[in-house]
Amino acid sequence: MLSPKNLHAYPKFWPHKKGLVPAPLLPMSRKEMDELGWDCCDIIIVTGDAYVDHPSFGMAIIGRLLESQGFRVGIISQPDWHSADAFRQLGKPSLFFAVASGNMDSMVNHYTAEKRPRSDDAYTAGAMSGKRPDRATTVYTQRAKEAYKGIPVIIGGIEASLRRIAQYDHWSQTIRRSILPDSKADLLLFGNAERAVVEVAHRVAAGEDIKQITDIRGTAYMRQGIPEGWTVLDSSEIDADKSLVHPQTDPYADTSAKDKQGCGDKNNQTKPSKIDPNQGAVQV
Repeated sequence: MLSPKNLHAYPKFWPHKKGLVPAPLLPMSRKEMDELGWDCCDIIIVTGDAYVDHPSFGMAIIGRLLESQGFRVGIISQPDWHSADAFRQLGKPSLFFAVASGNMDSMVNHYTAEKRPRSDDAYTAGAMSGKRPDRATTVYTQRAKEAYKGIPVIIGGIEASLRRIAQYDHWSQTIRRSILPDSKADLLLFGNAERAVVEVAHRVAAGEDIKQITDIRGTAYMRQGIPEGWTVLDSSEIDADKSLVHPQTDPYADTSAKDKQGCGDKNNQTKPSKIDPNQGAVQV
């Protein structure tokens, strides 16, 4: 894996001398793009949150970071997922779509732990619920793929990060596979991913096939077959030798008897100090 690179060590993709200046707000419509003099966006971010240009909204941070690298970044906020039309509102990106469900996992956003629908959404204007689909990252990615075939789609955020490998799904009471084959995303960035997304953006801009970008830390991707030098182990065989498995400690076990064994002879114990209220002195 490649070592992290200084975020500001890259040459800007569109230098300021070519007329690209920071946008007052990341454009959300063709009209706003026209006002900036853009013929297209390099990267289009799709998010399940309302767009608020503030550090408390992760996609705003990522958008501004990519903008600082010289990319023209547009944002599609809470699109209508029932068709691909909403994903065409900014046109075709020259590099890729970047998709995230928002600041929260969409299922946690929609349901309580008892699987009851929530009545509000803290990341939507007016706290209105129902502005994003269940499993939003998967749905948005599929629609972006439908809108523009052949355009890479990168997924990230908390929903993609926690579902990058097989996981127990509370909502369906099943073990679900990685989000990658379900969403058909080309690349998954997990964690904060600010260094990874900048590296990916510059390499795709340089003409590198996103399918060949497999050496960046904090990324996950699908591949055919087992890599050379790797082996597959059945998880049921890993703990077959019980002598290698440490017994699980019961946090509620009564250990008072064991504690008393280590106290030693009571006659040799130091008496606790006490204060004489009349003299204010310490007696032993």
